[in-house]
Parts: sequence; C-alpha cells; structure tokens
Amino acid sequence: MTHRVVVTGMGVIAPIGRSVEEFRDALFAGRSGIGPITVFNPAALPTRIAAEVKWDGEVMRDRKVTFAHAAADQAMADATRNGTHPTGAGGLSLGLGLELFSMDDLAAKRRGAPMPDGARERLLYLQTPSDLCVPLLARRFELREPPATHVSACAAGTDAIGSAFRMIASGRRRWMMAGGADSMINPLGVAGFCSIGATSTANEDPPRASRPFDRKRSGFVLGEGAGVLILERLDDARERGAEMYAEISGYGASFDAHGISEPHPEGRGAVQAMSRALAEAKVDPAEIDCINAHGTATPKNDPVETLAIKRLLGPRAHMVPVCATKSMIGHLIAAAGAVETIAAIVGMRASIAHPTINLDHPDPACDLDYVPHRARPHAQRAVLSNSFAFGGQNASIVLKRVDA
Repeated sequence: MTHRVVVTGMGVIAPIGRSVEEFRDALFAGRSGIGPITVFNPAALPTRIAAEVKWDGEVMRDRKVTFAHAAADQAMADATRNGTHPTGAGGLSLGLGLELFSMDDLAAKRRGAPMPDGARERLLYLQTPSDLCVPLLARRFELREPPATHVSACAAGTDAIGSAFRMIASGRRRWMMAGGADSMINPLGVAGFCSIGATSTANEDPPRASRPFDRKRSGFVLGEGAGVLILERLDDARERGAEMYAEISGYGASFDAHGISEPHPEGRGAVQAMSRALAEAKVDPAEIDCINAHGTATPKNDPVETLAIKRLLGPRAHMVPVCATKSMIGHLIAAAGAVETIAAIVGMRASIAHPTINLDHPDPACDLDYVPHRARPHAQRAVLSNSFAFGGQNASIVLKRVDA
C-alpha cells in the first residue's frame, strides 16, 4: 500500500434521514425509523413491520436503484462543493442485493403482457439492480474504469468500501465511488426471511422491535436505503482543498462457511476479519476507541459478536463503546455496511457514541458497553465497523481521524 485514502464525500438515504445531516441528527437522538409496512400488503405474513425510507419522489421501478442514485448524487455534490473534482479517472465499487428477476415483470409476462415500448422501458424489462445499478451510475458520473459489484449479502457494503480502499491505496485508482444499496421490503424478501425465522414479529410496537444485545431480542427488522462515499488519495484531496471526513486505513475479510444463517459459535470469522483490518491499518487493539457493531438483534449473532470483540480486545473490551445502528434503521442487508460506515464517521467527527436503543433487559451473554438508550460524548481517533453476513461472509474496516 503506497497511498493513504480519505473520505471526501458522503451521501445517505436511510429510514431515519434522507441526507447525512438528517441521518446524523436522528442517529444521535436515538430516533427509530421502524413502522408498519406500507409498500405492499403484508397481512398474510408473520412479520408486518420494516424500516422503510419515506420517499415522496419518483421511484425508478426498483427502490434500491432510486436510493443508490440519490445517495450517489449527494456524495458527489459533497465531494465537489468547493468547485473542484477528484483528480483523474474514477471507479465504482458497489454492494447490491442479488435478485434474479423483477417479480412484477415476471408475473405480467406469465399473464401474456407484451414487451413494453420505449428504449428505456425495454432496457429495464425483467432487470434488477445487479444488472443495472452499476452501469447506470457509471454512465451518470462518467466512471470509465471497470466497476466492481459485490453481492456478499450483509457484508456487501463494507466489502465494496474495502475493495475501493485497496484499489486507491495500491495506486490502481486515484479515486472511487463506493457503497451499497438495497431494498428487500417486498413480498418475496420479507416472506423469505420469515420462512427461516430471522425477523422480529413484534408487530404491535414497531419502534421497539429491533433490540440488539437485549435479552428479549427476537430477530432483525428489515430496512432499506443506500450509503455512498467518495474515496480518494489523501495527497490529491489536500491539493484540491477538499474536506476530509475520515481516513480508511484497514480492511479485513474472512469466510468461515459455518452455516447459512448463523455465525461460527466461537466467532472465528468475525475475529479474523477484525484482526486483519487492524493489521492492515497497523492499529493495535488498544487504540480502538469505538466499534460500530453488526448488531442484528438475532439470538445467535449478538452473543457471538460480543465474544469476538472480547477475543479481539481482551480485558479492555468492556471499556470500548459498541454502537448498534440497526436498533434504529433495521437491517439494510447489502447497504448496511455502507450506511453504518457513515454512522461511524459522523460519530467520530462529533466525538459522540450513538445509542443502541431498546436495550432494556441486559443479556448475561452480551455484557459489553452498548451505549444503551442515549448518546454520550466520547472522543474517538480510531473506529472499527463490522459487517458479518449470511453464509459466513465477514468484513471489517478501520476508520481514523484524518489528523491521527
């Protein structure tokens, strides 16, 4: 690695805010974005709640494509607000949910509906974001370098940022647009998670349904949205006078392949990903000031993540705040890591550890400092952000203050 890499632009579309400022303020206030599902009728399903983005603009057939474009527009406007543009040709690295077809189009086709008219409509027919989101963004922002698409489930957003970081650090790119977008709040997505018992059925009190690390947690709440960051060489950012929000200094990934929907009981993959991120960043575990947890509120993930953090940090683990963003925004699947990276950055810049809401009943197996209920002042110079996905796919990144 020959170049330091910094974040110079951020954009977010989330259930608690459609800009970085709205998202930050709601995050620090401990505001929940979870409510009854409105984008379809969930009456036949055991889970009837989700963390929806309240969107009043045009939807580009698939909500995640709309969210990705909006977050990317914000990030680029942020990175270029001083009138200068990142240096050289840029690349794109994006985490996306993997779907095989448009359900609405497939149903219409089986009913005998004709092929739609118009070039744009034909391009979109039967297609999904994995086919279209990357080329549409690349064309929109003239990103001519070969793109990378990450479909590593709940780790995809973090993997996308980590991959972009390494492309720049190694000298292969001058700057990158990186992040994730997803929306599985549809009949197939919600029903699929219901079928494996992964989602909460606390439909009577939606804002309190997502309960990471709480003894009464009953599963995750599905969310949707997008987070996009502009990454570039530190020297280039300084030369053009860009504001630098954070430095990305290390990325670690692992694949423990223990189970489809449960982590290794000893947290092996989680420990590997976190340790590799710290090693690449040349950061000692004693230097980590805060952790943005994967924190899904599932019975198995939370104690295993707690165990993995203890193995990483040793006796100091109980002194490091661990924040669970999903308590407020739900689980954004492929977008989770990108949005939670932004949560970690705004917390580090403000010297605030954001709260884990709904942590009312301490679990003896989850005994770290999860910042229950309320945000608190907490200086941070190095932060770890985790994403541990279905199938044993794990990713972590280390973020540092630029002056560190």
